Amino acid sequence: MELLPELKIGLLNGWLPLILFYTIFGLMLLSFPKSVVARLYDRSGWTEKQKTLSAFGKLFMFSWIFIAIFTPIKLSQGAFVLGCLLYALGLAGIVVALLNYKDTPLDRPVTIGLYKVSRNPQQITILILFLGISFAVGSWLAVFLLAIGAVMAHIRILAEEKSCLEQYGVSYKNYMEQVPRYFVFL
Repeated sequence: MELLPELKIGLLNGWLPLILFYTIFGLMLLSFPKSVVARLYDRSGWTEKQKTLSAFGKLFMFSWIFIAIFTPIKLSQGAFVLGCLLYALGLAGIVVALLNYKDTPLDRPVTIGLYKVSRNPQQITILILFLGISFAVGSWLAVFLLAIGAVMAHIRILAEEKSCLEQYGVSYKNYMEQVPRYFVFL
């Protein structure tokens, strides 16, 4: 692992696992009913402050994506194996979380599958997947940018939970009391 990676265009860069993830993610969303995708990206209950802070957080994620795309994968480093394991875990998790999301009626909060152990499995599994890429490219800068992006994602999560409380009422409040925000953490 190195703090500042050497950025260059290459065939074995972090863009490879990113392409696989975004291809699977995109194909899944294309196969979902439009109403499910609309609910997934609904920000109507957010305040302007929440929208602004969320956009600010995305700057860190775009910076992370830039680093990942232009940093060669470090096949010879031990961190590569850990990165691959985290990537596979995150990829499997996001697929399961999205399927759980799709299978929930629109008039109810999502509480099935991975949502039984975390209120935000999509966010968590994407972060695990991106952390895996960060280790595969061997960059502490990527890990740092991802950590800041994760803190900023917390703001998005709080906004989403507030919207869900307004939309689903007592059933979501009960769900919040029973299921932790981030798997077994917090």
